[in-house]
Formats: sequence, structure tokens, C-alpha cells
Amino acid sequence: MASTDVARQPDKGVRPLSLSGHVGFDSLPDQLVNKSICQGFCFNILCIGETGIGKSTLMDTLFNTNFENFESSHFEPQVKLRAQTYDLQESNVRLRLTVVNTVGFGDQMNKQESYQPVVDYIDRQFESYLQEELKIKRSLHNYHDSRVHACLYFISPSGHSLKSLDLVTMKKLDSKVNIIPVIAKADTISKSELHKFKIKIMSELVSNGVQIYQFPLDDETVAKVNTTMNGHLPFAVVGSTEEVTVGNKMVKARQYPWGVVQVENENHCDFVKLREMLICVNMEDLREQTHTRHYELYRRCKLEEMGFKDTDPECKPVSLQQTYEAKRQEFLVELQKREDEMRQMFVQRVKEKEAELKEAERELQSRFEQLKRLHADEKAALEEKKRLLDDDQSSFSKRRAAAQLLQAQSLTANGKKDKDRKNSGFM
Repeated sequence: MASTDVARQPDKGVRPLSLSGHVGFDSLPDQLVNKSICQGFCFNILCIGETGIGKSTLMDTLFNTNFENFESSHFEPQVKLRAQTYDLQESNVRLRLTVVNTVGFGDQMNKQESYQPVVDYIDRQFESYLQEELKIKRSLHNYHDSRVHACLYFISPSGHSLKSLDLVTMKKLDSKVNIIPVIAKADTISKSELHKFKIKIMSELVSNGVQIYQFPLDDETVAKVNTTMNGHLPFAVVGSTEEVTVGNKMVKARQYPWGVVQVENENHCDFVKLREMLICVNMEDLREQTHTRHYELYRRCKLEEMGFKDTDPECKPVSLQQTYEAKRQEFLVELQKREDEMRQMFVQRVKEKEAELKEAERELQSRFEQLKRLHADEKAALEEKKRLLDDDQSSFSKRRAAAQLLQAQSLTANGKKDKDRKNSGFM
């Protein structure tokens, strides 16, 4: 086999060499493919749009199956996100697909915070992956990655302009997820209106600084088709799982009294373009962009909030251990400061409590002395009354004795008189 040149490295100090024969590391791509097939793939799609705009139908049409769908009303008090995961297989390739649907989006009277549950959901998936990544014992090889890889934003086919809710939501999400705008139910407006509507939408997105996902141009094998498809954004789609006979074959279509709209006919809608770009050509790039761009941005901001930095104030590189030790020292200093503050606060509160207790003790002592004096006064008054009562009783006893004596003397005197009277009568 012909000798193979090792690719040149831009790093200094690395010498390119030629091989004198076959080594075998040219099979690395095949090894990677085989390993990836064994492990399987995951892909997570977030569908944002109003209730009844056709999100579930389009998902069924895209993956040529019937997902489990739930009917939603227009009277949800708040926006909820419902995630459902499915295991799909095509040939020998396994795909774990998660479809996240926004229930009640745009149905509330006050739509000011309708985007917040969506932002919170995306951040929770990033946080979950970051926590797994920061574990000492990680298991990323079998971790179910729930980060959102693509966001299909369904635009109502009004034919006029984007709603304020659409602009605000996409602006809040463009740094967190790959946004692919689609015009839903595109068969409800004419081709001329649809063309003007597309131009209007892209103009509004650019003027409001909304960054939607652009199909990559760095890969020469797909650069041409991606360049063409970037010019077709937003895709005008129609979804249907019903099959209609057109000519001598069955096709997925929507039957109307005025005619048939074929889902996979590029003259009728952009469904085929969306499927090709989303699944067949750029699915891996969407996964890669999610990890290298959106997740990295979240991770960097989160670690910076935690105090981790790559360089010190003098722009010198700082290792993770140095940053950890610096944060640990800051934490210990802050902990000691709080401990001192709490100790001082404790001492101050103890002093205040002691002062309160002493004041209460003084009040109790004063009250005790007051009650003691009242008791002494009442006792003296009672003793005086007792003395007076004893004097009255003694005086009464004396008068009673004198009265009894006088009564006895009177009785004696009367007895003598009666006796003398009787004696004088005999004589």
C-alpha cells in the first residue's frame, strides 16, 4: 500500500514524518462508526408553538410513526413542558428520540412570561449534564443526555409579521438552543403571500438581533446544499400522516375540496427540505453545536459564577487546584468573619438578655417589697382591730359581771323584804 503522510500540525516543535508502510490507524474512522452504532445515538427536539398549530402532527410525519399524543386545551393557566422519550431503529442504527412539547404556549391573557418555563427547562438540562460532568465518579458513557439539540419554532401563518411573543421568545432562546423557524400549516396561504411572509420574517429576525441556526458551510460535502437551504428559511411545512391516492401511488397528503396538498412534494411545501436538513444532513452538527456552543456558554458562565477562572488578574494561567485553594481560602475567611459576627451578635444578645433579666428581677424585688409592706400594714391593722375587739370584749364582760352582781343583790334585797313582810304579818 502506498505510504501515507501524517497531517501537518500547526504546533511548534512537532515534526511531520512519512510512513514507509501500512500501520493501520487509517481504520480509526471505521472503529468510531462501529462503536457509535453499538452505543446508539440520542436526539432531542423542542417544539414551540401555539396549541393546535400542528406540532404533534409534524413530528409524526417527520419520523414516519405515531407518537403518543395528548390533547391540549386552550385554557391552560400556565405554560408546561411535556417530554416524551422513544427508542427508534432504522436499519442497524438506534436512536433515542426525546420530543419536548410546549403545552399552553401563548394561550394565556398575559403572555409576558410565557417564555420563562422554556428557558428554565433548557437550563435544567444543562445543569443536569454539568452536575454529571463534575462528579468524581462520572458515567457519561451511559448517561441519557437530555440537552435540547434543536428547537422547531412554529410560526402562525398569518401572512403579516411575527408576533411580539415570537420575537421575545426566540431572542431569549437563541443563545441556549439551535432555533429552526418553520411556518406551520403553510397550505393556508398562497405562494405569493408565503414568499413575502418569509422575507418579512427573516427581516424582522435580523433587525431584532435574533440568531437562528444556520446550516454549516465548513464541510465541503454539504456546503452547497446547506447554502441553498439557508436561503429557504424559514421552512413552510405541512404535516399529515394520512395517505391519499394520487395517480397510481399512495402519498402522504391533506385532502381538501379544492385539491390535494402533498406533504413530500417540494412544489407544495418545504417538508422534504426540513427533513433533509434536520435529520439526514445536519443532525450531528446540531448535536455538536449544542455541546460546543450552547452548553459551553452555560458551563463557562456557571463556573465563572462559582469563581473559577482560567487566568489570574495578570493574565497568567491558573490551574483548577489553585482556583479551588483560592476559593477555599476565601470561603474560610468568609466563614471566620461570619463566625466572629455571630459570636459578637451572640454576646450582644446575651448581654441584652441579662439586662432584661436584671431589670425583671429588680421589678420583681420592688413588687415583693411593696407586697411585703402591704402585708405588714394589713397585719398591723388586723392586730389593732383584734386589740380593740379584745378590749371591747373585756369591757363587755366586766359590765356583764357588774350587771349580774347588781341583779343578784337586787334579788337578795327583794327576798329580805318579802320575808320581813311575812314575819310582820304573823305578828
